[in-house]
Amino acid sequence: MKKFVQMCLLRLWLPLLLWTVSASATVAAPTLDGLWKGPLKMPGGQLEVIFRLVSLTGGSYFATLDVPMQRVSRMAVQVEVRGDTVVFAAEEAGSRFTGRIASDGKHVAGTWRQPGFESSLTLTYAPPAIDTAPKARLTPPYREEEVMYKNLSVNLRLGGMLTVPAGPGPFPAVVLVSDTGPHDRNATVGEYQPMGALADHLTRRGIAVLRFDDRGVGASAGDLTSATIADLATDVQAGMNFLRARPEIDVTRIGLIGHGEGGNVALLAAAQPLPPTFVVALAAYGLPGNTIILQQQKALLRAIGVQEPEVFAFSKQQQDMQEVIRQTPDSKKARELLVKMMRQNDASLDTVTAKNRATELTSFRYRYFLDFNPVARLNEVKCPVLLLNGAVDKNVAADANLSALTKALSNNPDVTSKKLSDVNHQFEGDPAEWALVNGQPRETFSAAALELIRSWIAVRAQGK
Repeated sequence: MKKFVQMCLLRLWLPLLLWTVSASATVAAPTLDGLWKGPLKMPGGQLEVIFRLVSLTGGSYFATLDVPMQRVSRMAVQVEVRGDTVVFAAEEAGSRFTGRIASDGKHVAGTWRQPGFESSLTLTYAPPAIDTAPKARLTPPYREEEVMYKNLSVNLRLGGMLTVPAGPGPFPAVVLVSDTGPHDRNATVGEYQPMGALADHLTRRGIAVLRFDDRGVGASAGDLTSATIADLATDVQAGMNFLRARPEIDVTRIGLIGHGEGGNVALLAAAQPLPPTFVVALAAYGLPGNTIILQQQKALLRAIGVQEPEVFAFSKQQQDMQEVIRQTPDSKKARELLVKMMRQNDASLDTVTAKNRATELTSFRYRYFLDFNPVARLNEVKCPVLLLNGAVDKNVAADANLSALTKALSNNPDVTSKKLSDVNHQFEGDPAEWALVNGQPRETFSAAALELIRSWIAVRAQGK
């Protein structure tokens, strides 16, 4: 039962590590595409768990876990396929499912393990949803243009979509910045496209929007795995420079909207020369990276029913491992120490798995985030800032992070901070308010959040 606990340190901010997941040639990767659902029996009841898998080139998977009853959404999952055995590991929740694929390829029976608890679980396969609605897309009441531009500081090509309201302009504009990990211009996960929804809402209401593919995704070149928040800020600056050269855009009214880590990227860009006119930060980090990791793990463990003694023990182990990583700059030596720690805590943990986990924990990007201080330069941000967080966000706790960001921006005369009820990290509202498609609820960007963002921008962008 403790085996998985010793493996766990990664968290949701780093889904790009999922690119390294291995898949055995004996089970073709596409057979796992889709949803794997099952009832997890817990003390006092049961929870439905939903794993969502999308195959990537090279046989690996992008995967997430939802626990709808606990408002847990898009939790990062690592996938391993070993013959007919699969392992779905939700690192930041200290939880793992290990099962065997049935001969029909439609069921996986196995065991769910989390700190202090384990239970049998059978997952049933559901293929990717097929939209039976008419395929013709209604022409939106604004202009759409595929665009390419360069981040000249690193000679990097970026591709995306510019949407411009009807009319001559010039219009206020925003650049959208996605959360951690490899995202396309719409930040697509399954059928949910938060950046696409945000762009559509704002463009229909008079604000031009540039949304772009992350480095190494879609039409953009580059490699996201080694890019820091400071590196990504240069991509955002390139986007603003592109907009400044467009005749239909008002160069005095160009802002940034960033989600999660993207909010921190936007705030950093605002602390540098040629800043945006305003910044909207959605669920941005306010606490140091190492603290964020530990708080996320605790919140998610509690959400899935882990008892406090196990939460405390798990957190202590993670703190010890973090200290090893931070105090040992030699990655080879750090990996050796981490493997030894994991094996000491659980002798049944196989060496290969421990070494793979240690490699991930000593990666450049993980080390960077451990030492990341999101408030370091916020005293240099002079433009208006809107800080929004969801009250049911399990990844970036609203109160603590909003408080830290607001305090760091205290010298800025125009900072608005707000916590939205019934909104999670993905800025989805209450599921009862989701749109129905083919009779089924589909994840929907919070209508209240959309309108708050629009109205706040409208006030800051007028009369410039």
